[in-house]
Amino acid sequence: MKNFDISSIFNKMADLLEIRGENPFRIRAYRKAAFNIESLGKDISLFSKEDLMNVPGIGSDLAGKIEEYLATGKIEAYERLKTQVPESLTELLGVPGLGPKTVALIYDRYRVKDIAELAKLAKEHKLLGLPGIKDKTEANIIKGIEMLQRASSRYPLGRALPVAREITAHLSEHAPVGRLDIAGSIRRWKETIGDIDIISTSRDPGAVMNTFTRMQGVREVLMKGPTKSSVVLKEGIQVDIRVVEEDSYGAALAYFTGSKAHNIRLREIAVRAGMKLNEYGIFREKDDKKLGGRTEEEIYEVLGLQYVPPELREDTGEVEAAAEYSLPRLLEPSDIRGDLHVHSDWSDGNMKLGELADVPLSMGYRYIAVTDHSKGLGVARGLNEERIMEQRKAIAALNRKLRGTRLLAGVEINIRSDGSLDFDEDVMKGFDIVVASVHSGFKQSGVRITERIVKAMRNPYVSIIGHPSGRLIGERDAYEVDMEKVIETAAETGTAIEINAYPLRLDLAEPYIRRARAKGVSLAIGTDSHNRGQFGNMAFGVSLARRGWLEKKDVLNTRDLKPLLATLSAKRRKKSS
Repeated sequence: MKNFDISSIFNKMADLLEIRGENPFRIRAYRKAAFNIESLGKDISLFSKEDLMNVPGIGSDLAGKIEEYLATGKIEAYERLKTQVPESLTELLGVPGLGPKTVALIYDRYRVKDIAELAKLAKEHKLLGLPGIKDKTEANIIKGIEMLQRASSRYPLGRALPVAREITAHLSEHAPVGRLDIAGSIRRWKETIGDIDIISTSRDPGAVMNTFTRMQGVREVLMKGPTKSSVVLKEGIQVDIRVVEEDSYGAALAYFTGSKAHNIRLREIAVRAGMKLNEYGIFREKDDKKLGGRTEEEIYEVLGLQYVPPELREDTGEVEAAAEYSLPRLLEPSDIRGDLHVHSDWSDGNMKLGELADVPLSMGYRYIAVTDHSKGLGVARGLNEERIMEQRKAIAALNRKLRGTRLLAGVEINIRSDGSLDFDEDVMKGFDIVVASVHSGFKQSGVRITERIVKAMRNPYVSIIGHPSGRLIGERDAYEVDMEKVIETAAETGTAIEINAYPLRLDLAEPYIRRARAKGVSLAIGTDSHNRGQFGNMAFGVSLARRGWLEKKDVLNTRDLKPLLATLSAKRRKKSS
């Protein structure tokens, strides 16, 4: 939770500095530090100052601020900023499409301080006439507010899961727990969650309740009972814990993991078979004899069903498949042979090529694809033709020294507004892999954006379409792309579609993953890593693939190096044939 707190403060400082019109380099420094802290995967409170300064984007000044927060619970520079600019204005920056200059302008004119006041002004058309605000701008502000309000009661999985894991680690260390699991929508790896559910066994439930309700970071205790308690954390997330008996643990875990619709289906099957099913177990109706409940597997077995993995428990056909024992053999983390979307410090990443060359061995991979941005994305220090050729030579030199692993020379090439690409085919044919992505023009019509992506897929050297819907969960809706058309074209051209594992993207959504699978389209999981801490996000991509019913054979980067390269070159061979 300390990582989240510090990351949040640095982002808010950047917001306030933006509203004040301060130095953009200083603002970017705070945002970069916040991003890297949130991606650490380790408790920042355990870091020495030297460790802190080894985190990309953190120098002596920011390391000092982190130490100040860890020692005092606040950062004086942030407290001063809040006296100069109303902190509530940062809420307005959460509205998609509303930048700091516009926020400052609206505040200066109307002294608006929160979303409700902004919505009222927009609906009354009082924003029209302010510099830069036209009918379409006002309509986009209203749309952005509606999106923000839809998302306000839910939290991105990428932010909730680390918090849940920190809580369970704390309980494992400080409370007399036996079995202990995160349940609910987090265990199903749903992209957003409403609250956190934890199930445990214990010889002393009261001690567990005491430890839980007294955790650092608890803002409010909603309820404390002998075997169940609920708290609200400083982040606003509600966390519920239940301590259950050993012989009911599997039933409770199943009950509090499955979606409402999935659980209803299971209860219907139980009723038809003369049984009743609840969080305590599965029982024979006529004499209340307990038939199972110690493990989840027992519940499904008694119901005559194949065990349903947590990611599938959404009532989207898994119950019918389980009744026929025909569920797919889902992708496993150990099936992944490499990462197909990684950035180095040649563009906007933090790792040198030599550091990336060490990653495959540490991750158990055979390859890593270096896919730095192309020249059209200047904000990410995209590479022009000359620089990309230099990088290729550097990668080739490294590969001559590597044994058992390889860096793939690739690029994340920009799909321009007309569907053309940043490099011509003479440059593109020298890459091992090409990820083509949309990075601008998000508000174009669905027809136009779809045409852009389709045109890119028809290029014989485009291997994968990156983050295909462009969404940022809770921050930016997917653009209006015809994903059915994209999937059809992918099948026709032999182009793979990415499952982007960055936790705030989780892009592609699982219904389209299933459609792509049905059409025979290969899916490629990429972490979009910009620093070392983000390689662990592959777990998010694998779990999203599992939610989409994918097996090992459906995923491009489960292939070993030679079969992968053969698959990537197959599309190019079509051109020459």
